[in-house]
Amino acid sequence: MGETKPFDEIWGLGGPDAPRAEFAELARWMDETSEAELSRRQQAAEATFRQLGITFAVYGDTDASERIIPFDIVPRIFMHDEWQRLSEGLIQRVEAINAFLEDIYGERRILREGVLPPELILNNDQFRPEVAGIRPPHGIWAHICGIDLVRTGPDDFWVLEDNARTPSGVSYMLENREAMIRLCPELFRSFRVAAVDSYSDMLRETMRSVVPDQGNAHPVCVVLTPGHFNSAYYEHSFLADTMGVELVEPADLAVDDDMVFMRTIGGLVKVDVIYRRIDDDFLDPLVFRPDSMLGVPGLIAAYRAGNVALMNAPGNGIADDKAIYSYMPEIVKFYSGGEAKLPNVQTWRCREPEALRYTLDNLDRLVVKLVDGSGGYGMLVGPTASREEIEKFRAALVAEPHRYIAQPTLALSTVPTMTEKGIAPRHVDFRPFVLTGSDGIRVVPGGLTRVALREGSLVVNSSQGGGTKDSFVLLPEGRQTQSQVQS
Repeated sequence: MGETKPFDEIWGLGGPDAPRAEFAELARWMDETSEAELSRRQQAAEATFRQLGITFAVYGDTDASERIIPFDIVPRIFMHDEWQRLSEGLIQRVEAINAFLEDIYGERRILREGVLPPELILNNDQFRPEVAGIRPPHGIWAHICGIDLVRTGPDDFWVLEDNARTPSGVSYMLENREAMIRLCPELFRSFRVAAVDSYSDMLRETMRSVVPDQGNAHPVCVVLTPGHFNSAYYEHSFLADTMGVELVEPADLAVDDDMVFMRTIGGLVKVDVIYRRIDDDFLDPLVFRPDSMLGVPGLIAAYRAGNVALMNAPGNGIADDKAIYSYMPEIVKFYSGGEAKLPNVQTWRCREPEALRYTLDNLDRLVVKLVDGSGGYGMLVGPTASREEIEKFRAALVAEPHRYIAQPTLALSTVPTMTEKGIAPRHVDFRPFVLTGSDGIRVVPGGLTRVALREGSLVVNSSQGGGTKDSFVLLPEGRQTQSQVQS
């Protein structure tokens, strides 16, 4: 599934002296721009991010509760034809995720026909029986998906995980592009880059398309945030501002007669669509956690009555579960009738005795993950783990095997990256964003490239020391470029 030597997306397997032909211009730019100048531009971008307050919290880190995610000045580039193939696979996968969610909270046909073991759904902590039988407006559950991809070769892309709850990172995609246009305008003259700055317009149109009452010419849409202490608060406020909608906290909303209202200085205003950035557990204390101080009492009753759309729908966490991920090829085939265009990484379900034995025998070679883990936490990277870490995971696996999956350690692709020692390859992954409304599915022509800044590291998460890059998607001839859009 990968080369012994990682495939570099710009240099191929030949190294800096022999870049892939289509990226010769980028290689020339890296060669001709001094490291001091590249470093100056990178520091200028990070200074801007700090001024704007683009930070994230590292929970449990008392030394630095708020940090910026490091930004790398060397972009990642996708050719137009490979982006087309990725988009087709992303659309197929997101359609299947929506069909799967509609089914398991409704007829449960996939369980009746034996494609999935029922206990994997019904006994799963991520399954929300509280919303079973509810059909969201227009039958759309996963309005905003972030599908994490990795690459191991020129044509080898793999889905690493699905994010259908509240995928974050789109503000970094947008701010990274703004920084690149300002600091490296010459690259946009050399390459025909698709614009990403229409994301907020696309998101607003997606929100308007799922209004329960389609006859409503002036629907009220809001972004619901848990507040400024949340690690992604900048993104919440950024999106509300760029969409031109209100950013609200739970105390700003009230439910009366199964309808949601926003408190304003002019009185109560009915709300039609809520892009919520609050986890299910805390969303409504009358349905989920009764001790939640972040919820809106009665919100699920209004949702059940069909009077408000929630983006993304409550209950979506089951689609993010890594044990469910292992069945995604079967899920895609069940709902689409065809093979998955984007394959999964080979996965061993530790709940199965044979898979558990294999995992325990090969812990030093595998990546082991909690099925409900995120952010790089609850994960073992066997080849780089200490003996103590491996034995700790061994004990956890034996005690609760159903909580884990295992995967091979892939030779993730690399992209040239600015380091303290100059430009060098670093491993990357990629999160494209897919929007689903009643008017169709849109794949944003770009995404969030995360880069492992430590040499040899495969962990790209910001909480684990990773950074981000801009992601260029090249346009075919005759299409408007990013620089033309900006001008």
